Amino acid sequence: MAKSTIYAGLEIGTTKICVVVGEAKRDGTIKILGVGTAPSRGVRKGEIVDFAKVQTCLNDALVRAEEPSDVMIRTVFLGVTGGHIESLNSRGTWRLPEDQSEITEDDVEEAKEIARNVPISQDNVFLHSVTRQYIVDGQEGVRHPIGREGRLLEADYHIIHGVRGRVQNAVKCVREVPLEVEDVVFTAIAAAQVVLNREAKAQGSLMIDIGGGTADYVMYEDGMIAASGCVPIGGDHISQDIAMALQIPHHRAEEVKITEGSCIFDHIPPDEILRIEDDNGFVIGEVERAFLNEVIYLRTREILEQVKLRCQDHIGQLAAGVFLTGGTSLLKGIDVVAQDVFERKVTRAGSAHVSGVTATFENPQFSAPIGLIRYAQILDQEKPFMSPLKRLGRKMADLLSVSSSA
Repeated sequence: MAKSTIYAGLEIGTTKICVVVGEAKRDGTIKILGVGTAPSRGVRKGEIVDFAKVQTCLNDALVRAEEPSDVMIRTVFLGVTGGHIESLNSRGTWRLPEDQSEITEDDVEEAKEIARNVPISQDNVFLHSVTRQYIVDGQEGVRHPIGREGRLLEADYHIIHGVRGRVQNAVKCVREVPLEVEDVVFTAIAAAQVVLNREAKAQGSLMIDIGGGTADYVMYEDGMIAASGCVPIGGDHISQDIAMALQIPHHRAEEVKITEGSCIFDHIPPDEILRIEDDNGFVIGEVERAFLNEVIYLRTREILEQVKLRCQDHIGQLAAGVFLTGGTSLLKGIDVVAQDVFERKVTRAGSAHVSGVTATFENPQFSAPIGLIRYAQILDQEKPFMSPLKRLGRKMADLLSVSSSA
């Protein structure tokens, strides 16, 4: 039976749960068939803390995605995030047998396994081993080494890993809905597939996906991933700061942040006063607009500086600049703060153009779930060292194996 070109991506975020159904076409384009969202409950800093609440919200999002797409969703590509996710670059070196001069698939697998043999916590599990490049007899930048003549093969990989128990919990929660998980994907990797084009990756770029509870990032230089990770601070923390500073309910602080707030507080007249109303329209307080914006600015700058600190060794390589995506990237003035922090060109970006019902959804908050569809498409297009089924089987067996510490 031919493999279906219909994929479903699922992002369980701190503020929303989103399901996207998309059709991958033969020409490489994607048609989005349905998008379903629901307010998220039971998630903290991108991680599930209450299965029952999450599953209720997920069912709502599923229904909203299935109705316009006329697709009964049974399997999903699951996006995961959280402060426990880490990454590193590793190189594995493999010398071919004396009686062999041509690199084979087995040689590449040997080099890859050596590269993966890195000291990570026994409580962690590999999420991605992303090929950066291969080096054959000292020649760098080799993309496809199989069939080349050589004696020494080096595999350069970017490895992303996270706490096994936390990833298992996300998979278990989704399976109980019930849905099958085709693959587990770090959300920054997914979002980058639709936010960054090949030229941006080649020139050097940093994408930051700022959601409600986390800021996921991935950096490219020379077309290769150089760094990735997650800062466990997001837009919800800005709302919490506003709620505390203004002594107003959290949901009202979120509304004020979106409708009235900005990261720019300089040059605002001190007598410019914002009246805060409750849900019934009654005034519950007043605040200087400059003060409100300064509260937003301080937390926003902290998020961006945390990302910069983790990418410090590569900042000088960002010729294409910094790309902001995710719901919090819609915050007024955030691009100005980012430019000040990184001293690089800053672009606020949503997903690349896709056809279908998401014409109205082509904005930053949908970059990751739409990116999951693109990731699924790329996974099937690749013809590397093992079939997608074999690769997924190995990955899921590792992920779902029960250890004493899980």
